[in-house]
Amino acid sequence: MSLWICYHLQMLRLILCVSVTGVSGRGEFLEDLYRATYRGDTLKLNAVEQEGAEGLEEPNQVVYTEKDFSSTISYFSEKNNDFKESRIAGYRTTTLERNGFNPDKRQHQGAQQNELSFMAQGRNIHDSQRMSEKNIEVTNKKVQEIKDQIILAKAYLKIAPPSSNLRLRDLEQLTREMELAVGEAARDSDLSMSALQKRRHMEASLSKVYRAFPDCSAMGAKLHMMQRQAEEQVRSQRHQATYLVHIAARTAPKGLHCLSMRLTAEYFSLRPEERKLPNENKIHHPDLYHYAVFSDNVLACAAVVNSTISTAKEQEKLVFHVLTKSLNLPSISMWFLINPPGKATVHILSIDNFEWSSKYNTYQENNSSDPRYTSELNYLRFYLPDIFPALNKIVLFDHDVVVQRDLSELWNINMKGKVIGAIGTCQEGKIPFHRIDMFINLSDPLIGKRFDVNACTWAFGMNLFDLQQWRRHNLTVVYQNYLQMGLWNIGSLPLGWLTFYNKTELLDRQWHVLGLGYSSNVDRNEIEQAAVIHYDGLRKPWLDIAMGRYKSYWTKFLNFDNIFLQQCNLQA
Repeated sequence: MSLWICYHLQMLRLILCVSVTGVSGRGEFLEDLYRATYRGDTLKLNAVEQEGAEGLEEPNQVVYTEKDFSSTISYFSEKNNDFKESRIAGYRTTTLERNGFNPDKRQHQGAQQNELSFMAQGRNIHDSQRMSEKNIEVTNKKVQEIKDQIILAKAYLKIAPPSSNLRLRDLEQLTREMELAVGEAARDSDLSMSALQKRRHMEASLSKVYRAFPDCSAMGAKLHMMQRQAEEQVRSQRHQATYLVHIAARTAPKGLHCLSMRLTAEYFSLRPEERKLPNENKIHHPDLYHYAVFSDNVLACAAVVNSTISTAKEQEKLVFHVLTKSLNLPSISMWFLINPPGKATVHILSIDNFEWSSKYNTYQENNSSDPRYTSELNYLRFYLPDIFPALNKIVLFDHDVVVQRDLSELWNINMKGKVIGAIGTCQEGKIPFHRIDMFINLSDPLIGKRFDVNACTWAFGMNLFDLQQWRRHNLTVVYQNYLQMGLWNIGSLPLGWLTFYNKTELLDRQWHVLGLGYSSNVDRNEIEQAAVIHYDGLRKPWLDIAMGRYKSYWTKFLNFDNIFLQQCNLQA
């Protein structure tokens, strides 16, 4: 085998290694390959659990497929308004085009399938690369060559025997200089004259080093081993990153904790008569627009109330019922005492004061540590007729929503005798896409015979309830029956699908747009036109891991000049 073929075979293997591992840039190829060590320890953190979060155990060293991390690992490419995402995508597209790929075809194939095909057809790709370079002008050819040289140099430094360290010291120094010289350059025009001169020096240095490693088979074996190690390390890091994102979602931010403590202290400094919110005579009036929010988060409640009021045509008809635990009642009450909601009415309720709840032992019976299955705030939505016996209709909000349009038309929707109004989540190509059999085991004869596997699912978050129809069908008892069958562990959303099966009126999707807490692909026009937008998922807008591109829709309804927010260093 000629030296020329051997050299290019090594280059191809290295490029394949970088492509398969999914590393975004050549300069990020596991930092310095020749210094890389596999980190096998796991990170252990203590976290304060937060309502609505998903349960999570400390990760073991298990290798996962790439699709397992698609919804959470995108956090790193979307940070800082997701600027880095577009740069990486452009770089990878250019690399594929340079190697003879058609980017349009890649959109219709799985990433892993493409990469395996890429490896299997390496020789054909190399041939097509040479042909395309004759006909297409590549504006970043020199940049790519420099990055390829850096990768090759690091590979030599990694696999070189200890006795050759002195001989390769110049190559190590030149590699570092090349990394500094190329920097963030994306086009040849970004390169300095010094970088181009070092490129020629590197080429000569690699040629000398190559003569010390003429065995192509040995080189290929070592590169293949490096590739496997890199893939395993990337998978482990993805697993670790997923774990940390879950921890971040379940941990109460320091600023929110500070805000709650300061508001609570202010609340108890008031006299009892000063702690009452105005317009108490409206809280049971059935002809007004009643909204319920279950939450222990002061800022979340404030954003829901402020956004709804700001878009309402008749503020005096709005009544907000905020249901929380007794621990959080002082802070939430104090917030609305010092930030009154205009002409609207706010009513704060402690769920610990519901005398009728003692007959339901659902929460005490559950042994799970996952708040999705044990929190009363999640399950009390199934007891709305008991909580509001004087009301006929109510809209239930999750605390991670923002209202962008007047909702008075929602109250006039013809429910056609149904109990709940909700948007469907079974439309192909829309976010999210759920089928009932994805969450519920319909092979169980006690369950499967009652439900159609093709039945359309729907979303909690913004729901209109006809409480009169609810009482007529006695659906709270239906819900209790499912709990007694042991179905509490499927979560509150699937339980809702079972309880309100054939009792749901599907609303137009413009009433409620989902996905702002986990997807980077929510259509901007749909967001702008939506009546309510929902940050469902882990990346809530009040967390540091929130998606920058969506956060402003939430922060604009909060006054960050408020003295309490400033004291707790809470910023937009």
